[in-house]
Amino acid sequence: MPQDPPALILETAIYAEDLDAAEAFYGDVLGLARISRVGRRHVFYRCGPGVLLIFNPAETEVVDPASPLPVPPHGARGPGHLCFAAEPLGLAAWRARLEAAGIAIEAETDWPSGGRSFYFRDPAGNSLEVAEARIWGG
Repeated sequence: MPQDPPALILETAIYAEDLDAAEAFYGDVLGLARISRVGRRHVFYRCGPGVLLIFNPAETEVVDPASPLPVPPHGARGPGHLCFAAEPLGLAAWRARLEAAGIAIEAETDWPSGGRSFYFRDPAGNSLEVAEARIWGG
């Protein structure tokens, strides 16, 4: 086992075929700051100290021989999951923001270790969660 594990997750990837819908949702509804977009391939967002990568799997599963970067093909189908920390806005503010945008809350949970969270979907069907950080002992 390594003596020094990674300090944090630098980037997280989810997949969406309709990048226009993803861009409107993550940028306009959730308010994330866009880093870049490359055509139909991907759109990237800053989220705290990390980066959210949203890829179109139809584009990333194909090797681009003209690409200057040696990134191997990748992709996933079906809904993924990611969780945003509720802080500093708080769960009530996030709920109000989502409901104002017509986004349905799918489920709510009171976690045994303390803290609460709720779930909703992005336009691609990915399962998203907003949680109090203390659900993981934070």
